Amino acid sequence: MSARPFVDGENEPVASLADAVYFDSGPHRLFGWHHGPAVGKSANIGLVVCKPFGYESICAHRSVRAFAEAAAALGVPTLRFDYAGTGDSSEIDAQADQVATWTQDVIAAVAELQRRTGVQRVYVLGFRLGALLAALAVNECKAIAGLILISPIVSGRRYLRELRTTRMAGLIGTESPDTQVSTGTVNAAAGSMEVSGFMFSAATLAALERVDLKTLGALPVANMLIIDGDRMPVARAWVEALSQLGTPPTHRSLPGLVEMIMTAPQFASIPQEMIVAMCEWLTPLLNTSATAEREGMRHGDRVIAPPIMAMDLAGVTERPVFFTSQAMLFGIVSEPPPGEISRRAVILVNAGADYHIGATGMYVGFARRWARRGCVVLRMDLAGLGDSATRPGRPGNEVFPPAAVDDIRTAVEWVRTRYGVSDVTLGGVCSGAYHVLRAAVAAVPANRILMINPEVFFWNESMSIHDVQLVELVGKKAHRGKKFSTETLKRLLSGDINVRYILKTYWGRLSLALESNLRNLARFLHIRLPNDLGSELQEVDARGVRMVFVFGRTERGIALLKMQAGISLGRLGERCRMHIIDGADHVFSKFDSRTTLEAILTDELFSP
Repeated sequence: MSARPFVDGENEPVASLADAVYFDSGPHRLFGWHHGPAVGKSANIGLVVCKPFGYESICAHRSVRAFAEAAAALGVPTLRFDYAGTGDSSEIDAQADQVATWTQDVIAAVAELQRRTGVQRVYVLGFRLGALLAALAVNECKAIAGLILISPIVSGRRYLRELRTTRMAGLIGTESPDTQVSTGTVNAAAGSMEVSGFMFSAATLAALERVDLKTLGALPVANMLIIDGDRMPVARAWVEALSQLGTPPTHRSLPGLVEMIMTAPQFASIPQEMIVAMCEWLTPLLNTSATAEREGMRHGDRVIAPPIMAMDLAGVTERPVFFTSQAMLFGIVSEPPPGEISRRAVILVNAGADYHIGATGMYVGFARRWARRGCVVLRMDLAGLGDSATRPGRPGNEVFPPAAVDDIRTAVEWVRTRYGVSDVTLGGVCSGAYHVLRAAVAAVPANRILMINPEVFFWNESMSIHDVQLVELVGKKAHRGKKFSTETLKRLLSGDINVRYILKTYWGRLSLALESNLRNLARFLHIRLPNDLGSELQEVDARGVRMVFVFGRTERGIALLKMQAGISLGRLGERCRMHIIDGADHVFSKFDSRTTLEAILTDELFSP
């Protein structure tokens, strides 16, 4: 059921990338990617990939895609997908038992892969919570021939303890620890729990309290590979229990888990040793089926149901789209209800290295609700990020790709041509805010730009996200006002205090303040200096583009904006507005702050 995406306005599929697919799971419509086997290879087995949940899924997105592509390169047709209520799939009832629903989603994905490819035996690869779901699904789905489980959640109760610890850490310093929570796409019911912006319902929490894989006994599959992280093995006791039951799995402890799944996306890395282990384990299985099964597949002649090309969500239509900007770019577009004339379009750009659902998935909720009010909303991945291709000659996972403005220009041209809109808004969080500002400075046609928690206003290829950033300097108060004590002297001599870093920080702050004052003098004298943010903002304003900055109260980007824009901010008037939100962290991971953010953006978007 492949969605035939649009390419530069034409309804043509893109053979060089995986197929974007929709399929049904009970009352829900799920979004996924079907990675067909490499040319000349056609394995007799299939693979379904079950991603982790929440922030772990954001961090691991690039790696999950790499696992799927590696399996497809072996010749194994592979399907990775979003559970109901997550990613690009349809919404889920706030009171639903997500464990039960998502287990059925795994089974539906297995059936979909069989329907698309004709394979009889399907293996399931699961990460963390996805591994738990895979283990639960195997008792209900005879088509599952084996499991590959990476750092599986063995005890739901222990997993909940981890989540509660993470949640409490995230609430330190906030004003409302008992805030009602939401995914951003559905309202949360009482008793639910939000962790890093992602929600578990009360029914899900109760289900997880009861789940323990060690109590399931032997699983009805002959082949299992369990991969633990070498620094934090979690499955060893379960592996030993399974071995005693007569179904010993292959167990490996390998590096890369933390870097894949527990590291911010811009710093995350793909666990190559784990991918190699998966491929080595799958390879002997490719030739074990009967010849009749292989001959019966006949991929090229298969007959499947008509493709599902889009998803309807209470009148809003969503569909995957591709467009070209030296690399094949991917996005999801949300269209208004049929018959409603679209007068506005919004393009939302990656936050950091997060993929197109946005930090905490909030772009999805924004897009669907704005579409219901008549907007066309495109959530896009810049080249090298998310599900877009990487531009030739460039590395992947670049947070500040130098050609991002070209990608945004292409997206603007696409929505204008495809939908005939003349009012276009560009928006993004953090680095996404930087990119939409750069697009506006480069005169990409836009009516307004929504910049949420920007921390950088200038970037060049000599810079690195690993370096100390200017935004860190404006907020540094290290050791200020502290008395020089014997304890301080001991720490200094022992190396606990990084003197070089402190001196560099203070020199950086002094230099930045001096530069700000000199730039203000130059502006007063009408002298244009290179990389002058104030002059750029005035030029954007002169073209009639409305600029909206939204910051959390404690964001250091506020001070950086004031220092780098200087006296120009006061000259911009109503076309440049700044909103400050109390209690918000950098990615608006709490429901209250996210709701306030959406209300502000909505008012700005639909204001005359």
